[in-house]
Amino acid sequence: MKVFLIAAITADGFIAKDKNQVSTAWNSAEDKKHFVELTKRAGVVVMGSTTFETFGRPLKDRLNIIYSKSGKTFEGTETTDLSPKELIASLEERGMSEVAICGGSAIYTLFMEAGVVDTLYLTIEPVIFGNGIKLFNKPLDTKLELVAERKTDTGTIFLEYKVLK
Repeated sequence: MKVFLIAAITADGFIAKDKNQVSTAWNSAEDKKHFVELTKRAGVVVMGSTTFETFGRPLKDRLNIIYSKSGKTFEGTETTDLSPKELIASLEERGMSEVAICGGSAIYTLFMEAGVVDTLYLTIEPVIFGNGIKLFNKPLDTKLELVAERKTDTGTIFLEYKVLK
């Protein structure tokens, strides 16, 4: 099973201004297209309930799996409280071969700490928040290898990293 983390971050390393930011208006059209392509290829997206509420609806043509601490359910999705390793095993048993981890910070950290992430797709947008929510919510010690990089005319940078295990 291939597990990848996908995120857009500001030039100063934030994924959102605060937990109440319910918009992805700050990231580029190129990033949105990149996100759709990669997550549709995977067929499965995993995210926390706050991130899901940012989208406002299930992502079309993808199995949407939501981590919900409150037990709240969302129409058109599956909710889970399985550990990352248990969830990945369950998805493999169901015939899935790739899964996209889509945020937020606590979910990214949970999956990185579990050691199940193979690849990071990071989009760096030419925006600065100064303060905000970081990609990860606690210290990690993970080594990466740069696999690919691409820059758009508008200054958006796409990075692909392999997680060294």
